Amino acid sequence: MTEIIAIDGPAGSGKSSVSKQVARELGYGYLDTGAAYRALALAVMNSWVPKVVEGESAEASIRAFDYSISLNPDDFWVKVGEHDVTEAIRSNDVAENVSAVAKHPEVRSFMKTLTRSLVEASRMPGVVVEGRDITTVVAPDAKNRILLTAAEEVRLRRRSAELSPEAAKNVERQVSQRDAQDAKVVDFMTPAPGVALVDSTELNFEQTVAAVLSVVRD
Repeated sequence: MTEIIAIDGPAGSGKSSVSKQVARELGYGYLDTGAAYRALALAVMNSWVPKVVEGESAEASIRAFDYSISLNPDDFWVKVGEHDVTEAIRSNDVAENVSAVAKHPEVRSFMKTLTRSLVEASRMPGVVVEGRDITTVVAPDAKNRILLTAAEEVRLRRRSAELSPEAAKNVERQVSQRDAQDAKVVDFMTPAPGVALVDSTELNFEQTVAAVLSVVRD
């Protein structure tokens, strides 16, 4: 059975970059669950699937969502059907629309099943799975469950470090909005019982990776 290392946390906490490096260190696969939400949002925006609303329409959108993703941290790609959306899902437009898709219970239930099926089909010794509510909803029985967080001002600074001033303002707004919107669905700042907390506020990237690996190895 494939081992799951579940890493949760708010926007800008470094989940993706840290999880990728942890996967490399352990020789595990890497699964970015947020990519699926972003890909579905993009599919709705491009009319590849019906617009996600309540009930039957949400189910129709899910049925039309032909999704695939690489679990190789060194060869990462995301596809919807024949469309390679690896770069497109990181656009500001997608970031501004993803919460409207993710808020629907039908979508979240589907994503939980999708995540588990991708891990089971990987045939890898382990997969580092990162994203919102992974430690509590998707993989509550995982041996290693970690909440990776940092003070809001630190998360915003890290996101904005390599951007223009205008782009940095957009990132700050998006992170704050994502935090506020997603907090209505899941508590992503407080570790659930049995979940280890790694606060990277005072840590650099290498130290954060080491802290996560320490939790796993201990």
